[in-house]
Amino acid sequence: MIVTELRKDFLWGNSVSSMQTEGAWNEDGKGPSVYDIRPATEKVSDWKVAIDEYHRYPEDIELMKDLGMNCYRFQISWSRVQPDGEGAFNEKGIEFYSNLVDELLAAGIQPMVALYHFDMPLNLAKKYNGFINRQVVDNFFQFGKKMVDVLGDRVKYWLTFNEQNLYGFSHAFPSSGYLKGDKTLHDQYQIFHNVALAHAKVANYIHANKPGLQIGGMEAYQVAYPATPNPADVAATREYTEFVDNNLIRIFTEGKYSDEVLAFMKAHDLEDILKPDEMAEIGETRSDFFAFSYYATFTIDSTQIPTGTAPNYFAEVGTKKNPYLQANEWGWQIDPQGFETAILTLQNQTHLPIFPIENGIGVREHWDGEHEIDDDYRIAYHRDHIQAMKNAVAKGANVIGYLGWGLIDILSSQGDMEKRYGVVYVNRTNDDLRDLKRVPKKSYHWFKRVIASNGDVL
Repeated sequence: MIVTELRKDFLWGNSVSSMQTEGAWNEDGKGPSVYDIRPATEKVSDWKVAIDEYHRYPEDIELMKDLGMNCYRFQISWSRVQPDGEGAFNEKGIEFYSNLVDELLAAGIQPMVALYHFDMPLNLAKKYNGFINRQVVDNFFQFGKKMVDVLGDRVKYWLTFNEQNLYGFSHAFPSSGYLKGDKTLHDQYQIFHNVALAHAKVANYIHANKPGLQIGGMEAYQVAYPATPNPADVAATREYTEFVDNNLIRIFTEGKYSDEVLAFMKAHDLEDILKPDEMAEIGETRSDFFAFSYYATFTIDSTQIPTGTAPNYFAEVGTKKNPYLQANEWGWQIDPQGFETAILTLQNQTHLPIFPIENGIGVREHWDGEHEIDDDYRIAYHRDHIQAMKNAVAKGANVIGYLGWGLIDILSSQGDMEKRYGVVYVNRTNDDLRDLKRVPKKSYHWFKRVIASNGDVL
């Protein structure tokens, strides 16, 4: 086996979003977001408390410090710092993030900021229907510029949109603040374009005015396999990858849309979206690193895809279970080899430092109030994925860090507290807040040894 050493300044850490962690949904001047009006159901929580990170972050920073983490990627709630998403900023909200950054730095933890993680200020959703409206692009830039100006003296790493390629799926509608409309293909492409423009405006501002900062593009990188060797499955998988991965990669690195996507837009009367002045601004976009999330892979079966389906949606109708892989309870198939493939493909395609900033496995777990949770399955998942990352490094990948997702239990993306990713258990359920006590699991101690050895001991 090849012995692979990770770089000495390798970043080990944790990624989260604001609505899945902070709580304090109506405190200290915070305005409502689209998440704050989503009700609890039998299977998911509301978003009003989450894990109460707004009040408990010093405790969690101590846990991260003890674990050995040196990087924490968090997201700024737009409506906490600018309640309406336009107009006056909320100094109490800005103070919260400034204090958070200071405490992270004091603990030896590098903060990494994401500006948007699907939580559109409710005012902008109701007034403009979210990112489908060009005005919201300008509003986002003013918000992003303010945060960069306030925190840029202490925060080196920046992201605009979490998993930006999701605006190329039907996910675009709930994620962009789109509250009304027919969800047409034109609407979806308009949202994708406006989000790309919003990213470009912030990235170009940073590169023109903040030479010490780094900003990267971020995707939910899709590793899809053909369901069979049938050439139709291979072709559908290639086309899907071009539209949902490669198109945005080219925007992040060259400032250009994929030629194939442009041809599709022309053939489907979507060219009016590509206004020359906006394309010129996107054309200036470059990235200092490439960040991505990775959890699982899937296969595409062309026989399940109706004729006329846009390539963006192939996986939504054509996904088929891979018979060679195991899956968690939610059907996410575990594939460390796919992680290595993702890293190497991105390295060869972008020639940038590669930063996997979300990786983990969601599992239903229960704490009996006394004994440590024995989560060997989580240790196995992270061990195999870190080894896959090291294999990619041995083959030439320039990987700058590895961030687990929600390493202190948080609400899932759907609001389900029962889908747990953490190495630290948070004592609450969907319908019972309990005491929110933080309880390290078996994987916590394993991860501590891994980080202390800089990945040498798995």
